[in-house]
Amino acid sequence: MTGRELADFARALRNDLPILFMTGYAENAANRQNFLGERMDLITKPFHIDELLEKIRQGLEAKP
Repeated sequence: MTGRELADFARALRNDLPILFMTGYAENAANRQNFLGERMDLITKPFHIDELLEKIRQGLEAKP
């Protein structure tokens, strides 16, 4: 199961769940507009812990 498949499965159970993907592949970041749905975001590795915390905060504060 890919990360996106897991996210879709989780969203079937809880449709307002915020999703944050992590990737080490730059080409995934370039395709993010086609990959991400509503209340989904992506962070690329390597990242600083403060950047991760900010992405999590933004995801939790976003309105469903």
